[in-house]
Amino acid sequence: MNPLESQLQYAFGDTVPSPGKTLDVAPGVRWLRMGLPFALDHINLWLLHDRDDGGEGWTVVDCGIANDATRAAWEDVFANELGGLPVKRVIATHCHPDHVGLSDWLCTRWNAPLWMSTGEYGFARMMSAALPGVDGTAMLPHFRRHGLTDPVMLEKLEGRRSYYPTLVPAVPASYHRLQDGQAFRIGEHEWRVVTGFGHSPEHVALHCGALGLLISGDMVLPRISTNVSVFAIEPEANPVQLYLDSLRKFADLPADTLVLPSHGKPFRGLHTRIQQLNDHHRDRLAEVVAACGTPQSAADIVPVMFRRPLDAHQLTFALGEALAHLHKLWFDGALRRSIGADGIIRFQSA
Repeated sequence: MNPLESQLQYAFGDTVPSPGKTLDVAPGVRWLRMGLPFALDHINLWLLHDRDDGGEGWTVVDCGIANDATRAAWEDVFANELGGLPVKRVIATHCHPDHVGLSDWLCTRWNAPLWMSTGEYGFARMMSAALPGVDGTAMLPHFRRHGLTDPVMLEKLEGRRSYYPTLVPAVPASYHRLQDGQAFRIGEHEWRVVTGFGHSPEHVALHCGALGLLISGDMVLPRISTNVSVFAIEPEANPVQLYLDSLRKFADLPADTLVLPSHGKPFRGLHTRIQQLNDHHRDRLAEVVAACGTPQSAADIVPVMFRRPLDAHQLTFALGEALAHLHKLWFDGALRRSIGADGIIRFQSA
């Protein structure tokens, strides 16, 4: 365990759910895990016991990616973990494939509505349909503008043009809107929506004061820092600032809140983790500005921030995050931006 992790308290130690099984984390709240074919090899999903005029059932929070292994794991859950009760609704915290990939399959299978924020639902629909600007063809020119010239890596990225639709082949044609501050009941308890920005368009976290729980999605993770990237569709975004501003929205939650993250293990120490994340970005920004004594592209900054070999999947996040840190410094006036004769955008100390 690294020093930062040792400052957190893992409520269940090293125990995690077995494939196709659940663990109780609070009354009416169950934890399950689905595999992912990436370096980040799992996603945590949540089952919340629900009840409405139609009777008892379950609310599902997040879905996993659309592949046969995840569908099979869900079928095990349906057969053995629901107590014969139906899925009554599906909540997706945000539009990334591991969270919304099987939303259409789940909603269709159970005739259940999808609940999302408008920003996340809209982006999920756009990316699943591979609309211009958010499709894979927009990625390569964006990365080239920011200094990626390695022909081998560009060829690998060329093969990822259909990445999102492969993992999210469909999104339900209608949804129920979630908004910041909205409170609604799931079973016996009231849950409140906390939206966050920077990682995705309008990320939804869910807080239940009565149970002392925060389903944090990807906004607060115990082991890794949440990715914040600049994408082709919003080329002058400032996601680091949006993310840091969003973290403040969790500062008033009780210190003993049990955080249920999408990756890693449930933990206590929310305020400590928020400070760690603020410190992390402060340190990365200091590294980036120090490197910009001479003009630097986002591709030049990647090895400054990420000192390990990166595959094509990881590079897309790393380059987006390097650019996000350059943009914050640029918006803050610490860097100036220029475009070279080669068409590459570079940043230098102001």
